[in-house]
Amino acid sequence: MTPTPTVPRWLPLAAVATTLVLWASAFVAIRHLGDDFSPGALSLGRLLVGALALAAVALPQGRPRPTRSQWVRLVAIGLLWFGLYNLTLNAGELLVDAGTASMLVQVAPVLIALLAALFLGERFTTGLGLGLALAFGGVALISVSTSSAGAGSDVTGVLLVLVSAVAYAVSVVLQKPLMGTLSAVHVTWIACTVGAVACLPFGGQLVGELREAPASSIWWLVFLGVFPTAIAFTTYAFALRHMSASSLGVTTYLVPPITVVLGLVFLGEAPPTMAYAGGVLALLGVAVARRRPRPRTPTPGEPAPVGSRG
Repeated sequence: MTPTPTVPRWLPLAAVATTLVLWASAFVAIRHLGDDFSPGALSLGRLLVGALALAAVALPQGRPRPTRSQWVRLVAIGLLWFGLYNLTLNAGELLVDAGTASMLVQVAPVLIALLAALFLGERFTTGLGLGLALAFGGVALISVSTSSAGAGSDVTGVLLVLVSAVAYAVSVVLQKPLMGTLSAVHVTWIACTVGAVACLPFGGQLVGELREAPASSIWWLVFLGVFPTAIAFTTYAFALRHMSASSLGVTTYLVPPITVVLGLVFLGEAPPTMAYAGGVLALLGVAVARRRPRPRTPTPGEPAPVGSRG
């Protein structure tokens, strides 16, 4: 395996910050485009733009040569994170506002921690179990708030966004082993292209809706493909190469407050009041799940734990 190159400590953090802001803007853009594009057409348009933008960067860096097992992971990531995630999130945001959708997706870091414990050898702790319970309690509260909030809100939307969260979590765990030997931009480009191919059945819808959409909405679609897709997924993959999957996953709890602010500014909408409480509970679950237990200090005369060094 090719050793991971040493980079300045601030660079992965800058990559994460870029990802968070751009992903938050995506929730708002998707909500805005719901009147002009159907979920499938929006997914295909976004992924086609993203794949072309990524190709312009990836191809000059040389031809990637994944192994057969890596191809399996890349195809799975493309189908799940780029295909299924976009379809279900786009459909869900027709029924719930951008801020609520971003809160629901934040159960993903807890799922990432659980999957990392099961498949990447990271520890499963009591805190992780408690965090799971709190996070899904928050989801239940959000679901109740949306079901009673009137028009435009629906439990179906909550369930669709939760499917997106599961696809996201599984994909992060699948992607982590790839980052030791493949570049971030190649992984993102291949996966995005796979997602675009999977969404080709919506090509007829996209062509028809592009003809009817105003120019401003078409530019928003281009924005989704270039920034929250091509750039943000590449910066996320870069950060994943230099951070653990669970540590990186927890940083996305900053996306909901950014999304709520952007939703207020650009859409004039905000989540139902009770959804804020559910969001806080879900984020508390994420924090509890990712809290690292402090090592116990041996009492005088007690042997040091195995593996410790003086």
